[in-house]
Amino acid sequence: MTEAIHFIRKAIIDALTNQITINGSTVPIYNRVPSSASEPYIKVYSVSSNEADQNRDSFNLECLTRIEVVTAFDSDDGGELQCNQIVSDALNIVRTRSAGYFDLSGDNFNVYTSVNEGITYFEDDLSDKTYFRAIIELSNRVEKI
Repeated sequence: MTEAIHFIRKAIIDALTNQITINGSTVPIYNRVPSSASEPYIKVYSVSSNEADQNRDSFNLECLTRIEVVTAFDSDDGGELQCNQIVSDALNIVRTRSAGYFDLSGDNFNVYTSVNEGITYFEDDLSDKTYFRAIIELSNRVEKI
């Protein structure tokens, strides 16, 4: 059976690229964050792929992907609002109903559900900066066509 999670990850990256701005600047989207990256940015990565909704006619997978938003400010400047705004913008793009599911038909997959499994927020107050992060856990169920 063909693995689908990398197609989901690519679809998320493609959907978000050049679509989110903060203070007039486009927020970069990464699969792997380069050492030269500066905040804010979004990292998209695969978590798991499991068989789901088993039936005799098709293979179905639940693909869990994370969209991690990272912002940072000097320790006495900025706050969580920018992180919240980026999360909101990202969700408006990737979290849709059936008419807007990722089109993976060219890769022989059909996405039939998309669920926000939750958002977890973190604040890391380090000596150089305060980092505000959010992790969106997105579950997509797909069937092999």
